[in-house]
Amino acid sequence: MKSKSPQNKIADRLKNLLSDKTANTWQLLSETDYFLSQAGLYSGYEDQMRDLRARLNSASKSGKEKTIKEIHSEIVDIRKELRLLGYDVSLGRFRLVFDGFRHDDSIREGFRRIVLFILDDSFIWLTGEANHIELAEILEQQITRHTQATGKAINVRGKHYLWYLRTKNELILSGADTETKEDYEQLKAFGEACGLLFLSRLKNLN
Repeated sequence: MKSKSPQNKIADRLKNLLSDKTANTWQLLSETDYFLSQAGLYSGYEDQMRDLRARLNSASKSGKEKTIKEIHSEIVDIRKELRLLGYDVSLGRFRLVFDGFRHDDSIREGFRRIVLFILDDSFIWLTGEANHIELAEILEQQITRHTQATGKAINVRGKHYLWYLRTKNELILSGADTETKEDYEQLKAFGEACGLLFLSRLKNLN
């Protein structure tokens, strides 16, 4: 996977900041709350989040727009702080969903084929219309060429044959016929334990 250029990273930060400022306050609070929980940071923000939720609930009932705007600004500031610490807060708006097994007819539902290789510290994948076995062979050939060109071996810890669907708020992963139940359950356990890590490594999967 290619890393983003500094210009693209700046553009992403500006886009995320604009998204924060225009998002519904309840939605932004919920996304931030979810992100903190998934990132293991909630204990450090628990009192602040509880206070924000109570104030927002009270202000929403009484229609105090000024208070809601102030709360919104405070949430944006928290997200700025998290970004400065190196966290991708935008991942808080997504959910990783493992949804059983699917077959070729899932194409009609908008699902696409993906072969996902789990490496020591990253993921690599290939999507396409070819069947999963062919996609895996192409990916393995790419790894072989990379190793031959660089002299650096790539350690593949797991290979997964999946169907995926990206919606507005979810990334849905289902096992394909080639995927074993045991491998899928291992992937699911990994994803559910490290949801944000999983989502960050698959962020460019469209």
